[in-house]
Amino acid sequence: MAKKQTSIKWLKEPEKQDYPGALSFLSLIYTETDAEKLVRKLKKTNVTSFKSKDIFRASAQPALGEDNYHVAKDKKKIDKGESLSPMLLIRDSIHGKVVIADGYHRLCAVYILDEDAVIPCKIV
Repeated sequence: MAKKQTSIKWLKEPEKQDYPGALSFLSLIYTETDAEKLVRKLKKTNVTSFKSKDIFRASAQPALGEDNYHVAKDKKKIDKGESLSPMLLIRDSIHGKVVIADGYHRLCAVYILDEDAVIPCKIV
């Protein structure tokens, strides 16, 4: 029997609260000034998309399971047909990685359902 495909819905743009969250996280990695510049760039850039498995590979982050509270919460949103916010990503060319500024738990929830799922993102 074929597995039922879950439809993953996305908002057209990231939610406003994603940007302060991204700034908070990026301020741990970069100077406050650099983090603020990156967030300003994210706000101005267009949404593009990448497969969930490719984002994981580029970020070198582990995939969290459904036992993580935030992943389970995002998976429930998907199951209910609620739209998710696009991810916010930073290209770290010096280290050859992508920094997930916002959306890590959403990425994990989507990956559980479909590693080939295309995820809308803003990336600078």
